[in-house]
Amino acid sequence: MHRAELILVTGSTGFLGARLVTELLELHPEASLALLVRGRPEQSALDRVAAFVPARHRPRVQVFSGDVTLPDCGLSQEDYRRLAASVTRVIHSAATVRFDHTLEEASQINVEGTRRILDFAAHAPDLQSFTYIGTAYVAGDRTGLVREDELDVGQGFRNTYEQTKCQAEALVRSRQSSLPIVIVRPSIIVGDSRTGVTTSFKMMYWPLKIYARRLWRTVPGSPGAILDIVPVDYVAAATARLAFDPAALGAAVHLCAGSRSSATLHQIATRASEYFRVPAPRYVNPALFFGALRPLLLLTLWGRRRRILHDGRAYRSYFSMRMQFDVSIAERLLAPHGLQPPPVMDYLDRLLRYCTDSDWGRKQTAAL
Repeated sequence: MHRAELILVTGSTGFLGARLVTELLELHPEASLALLVRGRPEQSALDRVAAFVPARHRPRVQVFSGDVTLPDCGLSQEDYRRLAASVTRVIHSAATVRFDHTLEEASQINVEGTRRILDFAAHAPDLQSFTYIGTAYVAGDRTGLVREDELDVGQGFRNTYEQTKCQAEALVRSRQSSLPIVIVRPSIIVGDSRTGVTTSFKMMYWPLKIYARRLWRTVPGSPGAILDIVPVDYVAAATARLAFDPAALGAAVHLCAGSRSSATLHQIATRASEYFRVPAPRYVNPALFFGALRPLLLLTLWGRRRRILHDGRAYRSYFSMRMQFDVSIAERLLAPHGLQPPPVMDYLDRLLRYCTDSDWGRKQTAAL
C-alpha cells in the first residue's frame, strides 16, 4: 500500500506558484498539499490561500504560516518535525524576482531561503522528490546555445536576481548525492496561452504597456534579439509532472520556448504595433543609447518619462540577447506527457487582449 502523498509547496501565492497549486490538486486527486505562506499585517496566511484555492479543494490543503528567510522556515518546532515526518515531495518556488534588490537582500531570500528548505528536506525520511524552480537566466550574459546541464561557466550577470539564482542552483546541485532533486528552469513566464490571463504585469508587460500608451517608442536593443517566452499554464503543467517523474531525478530541465517556439524582439514589437495601433518602434544601438542619449534625456525629461528612463534600466540587456536555450532534456521528459511549449506568436494576441481588457490588471474581466 502506497503512502498518501503530501506535497510541500513554497511560494504558492506567487504568479507561478498559485497556478502550480491548482495544477497539482487537479492532476493528483489523492494528494494533499502543505503550503508555506507568509502572513501579512492586513491578511493572514489562510486568507491569502483562500484567494486562489478553489473551495472544493480546500479540505486537501494545509496552510502553515512561515517564511523561508527565518530559522526553521519560521515554523514551530512541533510543526517542523510533524511536517518533515509526513511530507513526500517538496516543490520550492519561493524567491524574489526583483532586479533592484541588493546582493545581500536577494541572497537572503534566494540562496539562504533555498538552504533552509534543503535542510528541511534532509529531515524528511519519506521524501520522493525535491523540485527546485530556478530560472533559465542563470545563464547571465552568455551568448549562443545554453545547455540544460550547464550552470557556472564563468558568465557575468545582469542583476542580483540572476546571480543569486545561479548561486542557489549551485547549492541545490551540491545536495544531489543525498536528496532526490529535480531542477526546472523557466524562461520569461507570461499569461495563460489559452486565455491570456495573468496576475503579474512585470517583465515584458512593462515595456509593452508604455509602448501601447504611446509613452515611449525608442527601443535600445536589436530587432533580432531573442525573447524566450513561455505561458504559465505550460510551466505549471510541466513542473507538476516532472515533480512525480522518476526519470527527471538528477536532471536540470529548461522550461523554455527554445529555437522552435521563441520569437525575436522585432516580431513581438511589430505585432504589438499592429494590435495597439501605434507607430512602429525605433531601434537604437544600446551602447549609443545608454552611453550618450540617456544621460542627455535625464537632463531634459521630467515626470513620467523620466521615471520610465529610470525603471527601464532593468531591461537594457534583455533587448539585446543573443542566447538560445537548449530544450533537449525537456523534450525527452515531457514528450510522454504530451507537453510542449506553444509558439509565442500563436498566443501573443491573447496576451495583448487581456492587457487591454483588464486595463493592465486594474480591473477584473470575465476571463478571471
